[in-house]
Amino acid sequence: MAAASPQPMILRVVEPDQARKLKLSSRPASVDALINIIKEQLEIDLDFNLLYEDPDFDGKLTSLADIEELPQKAVVHISLSQDSSSSSSVCLLSDVSSPERLSRWPPGSFPVPTFAFDVELKLRDGNAEYEKNNTHLKLTRDLKHDILEKLASTMYGYKAYPSDKEIAMAAEALVAKHPCLKEAGSETGWNGWKNSIKFKMGNYRNKMRRAGCQEVTVNAGKRSRSNPENEPSRSNIKRPKRAEVNFLPNFPQGKDLSSLEQLRQTIVEEVKKTEKNLPLIRKMMETTFPLARQNIVMSCPPV
Repeated sequence: MAAASPQPMILRVVEPDQARKLKLSSRPASVDALINIIKEQLEIDLDFNLLYEDPDFDGKLTSLADIEELPQKAVVHISLSQDSSSSSSVCLLSDVSSPERLSRWPPGSFPVPTFAFDVELKLRDGNAEYEKNNTHLKLTRDLKHDILEKLASTMYGYKAYPSDKEIAMAAEALVAKHPCLKEAGSETGWNGWKNSIKFKMGNYRNKMRRAGCQEVTVNAGKRSRSNPENEPSRSNIKRPKRAEVNFLPNFPQGKDLSSLEQLRQTIVEEVKKTEKNLPLIRKMMETTFPLARQNIVMSCPPV
């Protein structure tokens, strides 16, 4: 009697962010062999375990320990191993935007940024002339605008609302690095720059507010000539505490309130499981961080 020919298998492989169909010519010899096939054919560079929807228990997810338990037509779910590195799990939610702010205000002196090439050339020549003849650089309106714009952009990368002391640090560092910018007749040589930077930061916040940056948009709608009944512009300003870096980040690209709320519910269900997928939970928490911050900052719930 001829041996029965191997029957093909059809699998629906469910990943954290998508589901793909996989056709096999025959049943793999073991669970590990199936995992290797999935890694190779679906190009997954992660260590994972497999769960399957068990038809004996109304499709409840069950750990796949024996390859013979898997039906010929089955749905398998990828569950990341506990030792999977967090860096490798970036591909799970590839549309997560990078944090808007990666570090706090630098301790010590403020790091003056590198300006545009033409600005750096003018400053280099101006510094050389200052060392020779103690001559200050004659600032044009465009040159001063370019310097202040770059400073404001750099400062905003650390803090949207720098204090008066921090603005003074930036002005002092600018003049220390480029002495040709010192102000003649000024006691410190940078008081005028401090005032200019302060006004430029206000303009830069307005620019970011129009661009839709939540961190400064939350403070919009204060009292104005057209809205005299609103609260004063300086009252109830929402800004980060000393230890906070990303106070109110924007939602990740492609995400909105409803999708992040669904992801938050997924986290709630995931933490209830006996075998928790910790790398996935960590990644989902990073994704829903802007939603959590919005609830805290906007709603101001009691502690």
